[in-house]
Amino acid sequence: MTGTTTWVPVEGGELAVGTFGSQEPDAPTVIAAHGITASHRAWLTVAGDLPELRIIAPDLRGRGRSNALPGPFGLRKHAADLERVLDHLHLERSLALGHSMGGFVVVALAASVPERISSLVLVDGGLPLEAPNGVSPDDVPMSLLGPAAGRLQMTFESREAYRDFWRGHPAFADGLTADVLDYLDYDLDGEAPGLHASGSVDAVTSDAQELYGPSWYLDALRILRERGTPASVLRAPRGLLDDPPGLYAPGRLEAAKTLLPQLEIVEVDDVNHYTIAMAEPGASTVARVVRSALAAADPGAGRRIS
Repeated sequence: MTGTTTWVPVEGGELAVGTFGSQEPDAPTVIAAHGITASHRAWLTVAGDLPELRIIAPDLRGRGRSNALPGPFGLRKHAADLERVLDHLHLERSLALGHSMGGFVVVALAASVPERISSLVLVDGGLPLEAPNGVSPDDVPMSLLGPAAGRLQMTFESREAYRDFWRGHPAFADGLTADVLDYLDYDLDGEAPGLHASGSVDAVTSDAQELYGPSWYLDALRILRERGTPASVLRAPRGLLDDPPGLYAPGRLEAAKTLLPQLEIVEVDDVNHYTIAMAEPGASTVARVVRSALAAADPGAGRRIS
């Protein structure tokens, strides 16, 4: 699946926005936000499982082809960018899908414009993380992301060298699919032999500070709770390095239901934080939950403004 790219004016420049799936004007629409070091190509496999839908997937500010956009960064800035995307594409109402940090972004979007988001599907993200013990705020990004943050400061002599780096990554021990290879090729920026990942270190560092439930984010969850916005969260049992217990330890999401009682928790077997969205069987499970959420949503989901 190749998709198309649209450039959407936002504060400071233009946001690259990928579109996958149906070209029918009345197709149900999903706006999808990727993870903290990713790009819109992270949704390739999910989009392939949902050909009847229109998947609108931006490269978030500071990532992919949007990496030249300036700061300030932060979840609310990304949510404002996504609202501009909804406006630009004349989308009155949509389901919002987010993986990892993207889950936090779509929560912020839904709280900001709740009338425009029919429901939320959060993929291993979106609920406040447990702050690491004894880690200073400045060290939080590296503590959370480990090698993923370090990768942003590396250079690679060729595309194949970047692929080889990922072939050795424990999250993809079963091999790199065609969709993952596409994602990796898209992620590279610069010129050989100084190729580098497209994500901005400043963007990642800034955004990572807000994943532990600052007061404004808890207020956003209260807005969604009071409105009864339908929400599902899918949990991966293994983390970024394919290690248990995953980004959310067992019981962590159940505890989060005090913040969002309507939250439906979906446990996904035999996946890690990457493969829950970027490979099978994780992607097909995400697709199933999205279809279910759309079926339960009101008829306005995906409607365009005439």
